Amino acid sequence: MSTSNSFGKEGSYRQSNDQTSRCPECGQRLITAGIETFCEVCGLVVSTDAVKQTVSPSVHGPVRRSGPQEWAIEPTTAFRVNHGLGSRFELGRDERGRPLSAEQKRRFGRLRRLDKRMDARDRRLNESLRDVQSIGENVGLPRYVCEDVCLLMRQAAERRLPGGRMAWESLAAGGVLLAARRAGVPRETDTITIYAKSTHERACAAARKIRIECDLVEAFPPVQTRAVDAVLVELDDKLDARTVLEFVRLGRHLLEVADMAPVGSGTSRIAVAGAAVYAADRLTDGKNMTQAQMAEAVSHVCPTSKSVIARYSRELYDAYEERHGQAEPKLVSDTEREVVSVR
Repeated sequence: MSTSNSFGKEGSYRQSNDQTSRCPECGQRLITAGIETFCEVCGLVVSTDAVKQTVSPSVHGPVRRSGPQEWAIEPTTAFRVNHGLGSRFELGRDERGRPLSAEQKRRFGRLRRLDKRMDARDRRLNESLRDVQSIGENVGLPRYVCEDVCLLMRQAAERRLPGGRMAWESLAAGGVLLAARRAGVPRETDTITIYAKSTHERACAAARKIRIECDLVEAFPPVQTRAVDAVLVELDDKLDARTVLEFVRLGRHLLEVADMAPVGSGTSRIAVAGAAVYAADRLTDGKNMTQAQMAEAVSHVCPTSKSVIARYSRELYDAYEERHGQAEPKLVSDTEREVVSVR
């Protein structure tokens, strides 16, 4: 009796032999149609081939002297590039065992070189996804939130956000901050940075960069929702109550302008809020503070520098004039409140 291995649909595996070619009742020829094998005369169903929707490791695995070796199969996961699936190019024979032609070898050789280049590019993203998984498990985030962060990281990779001072580790921490806040399970930045290989300032800057550069301003709320208020609290002893209220209204408006323009997308929201308050001081009557005083006040919340305040306050001032011209800040604030009330 001879036995042979054969493959059905979806990689199903079965053994066929010469004894199953005749009906055990009438001895007539058997017919296989679909997943059933039956007699063409009496209609007796001899066997049913249940199609397996999985691979057959023992059949497809490499063969060694000790026998066929099974390949390890890992479940697909959102925390790996391409869900953990990879490519393998064999330039000797095709899937049916036939030798490849010279043209096929050249074509698949080019594809293999491209695949290797893409694999090297994705290696850093893969490490970042593992960082996301580690952070999420340590701070107790639900799995679906961590999977949302993985989507953010893939968008960041497509937009080429990593580079310069914006490291992959910071982007992972920033993505966790954004997704956790939108899901209603926010975590403190200091808690995230304990388990992330980043700092408080870089994590906040990364969250703002992902939100702005990936066009997610409407979809994801900012991590630091009361950034202007946090800055003005540090200036409470230098400003009177009326000036503080005026700076709150105008500073919040300028912060929205900074998100839409955008201004300082790779800078933390607190630092841009400090620049917004300083620009508000320049736009209103009376000069109440210097750039050095503003940088010192902001640094109590999130580290920044005088040059950051100077640069982004100037950009915000120009963005304000481009949007509203020479309109008085009070009139702009009143108009914004009317628009909000109508909505």
